Amino acid sequence: MKKLYLVTNSDKYSEEEFLERIEDAIKGGVDIVQLREKEKSDIEILNLGKKVKKICDKYDIPLLIDDKVHLAWALGCGVHVGKDDMPIALCRKLLGEKAIIGATAKSVEDSKKAKKDGANYLGVGAIFETKTHVKTKRTSIETLKKIKEEVDIDIYAIGGLDIENVEILKNTKVDGICVVRAIMDAKDVYQTSLELKEKIQEL
Repeated sequence: MKKLYLVTNSDKYSEEEFLERIEDAIKGGVDIVQLREKEKSDIEILNLGKKVKKICDKYDIPLLIDDKVHLAWALGCGVHVGKDDMPIALCRKLLGEKAIIGATAKSVEDSKKAKKDGANYLGVGAIFETKTHVKTKRTSIETLKKIKEEVDIDIYAIGGLDIENVEILKNTKVDGICVVRAIMDAKDVYQTSLELKEKIQEL
């Protein structure tokens, strides 16, 4: 079963709407949630994280915090780090062996190093340009396939993916996809998550 991984973006919603959208997404088939809030302070992320974790715990799915290892530690959840964030090996030392630690990778070399350092999974991309707050550099489908062939941890494609273009991942053997706006901006979050989860099983 290929997994649907939601990266959050709360800038358009009240807290109540935001939390409702996360719960609807989980009900629709989201398997993992990453709380990524680039514009919020640590205390705001911590307070919001407690509420998001409560929802994730209710449905028994993992919550990860973007970048901020100290907040992941405080919340008792996993973390996702980029190349310029805290090193994976140090994240592992701080969070322990059971924590889920994910890393962003754009090359086979980066991917192998991330696995060696203790990453549980990799987010590989951007497959398409994105409109999120994150600067992105495109990653080819050929590179994605090569990473999947050579690195034996879960590989998730990320970057501008939605129900209209996800077919590009056909035959890449990815373990799932990460989406932000495809779900966060959907009119019907539950239905969109449901359809996207079904669609990625065909890849």
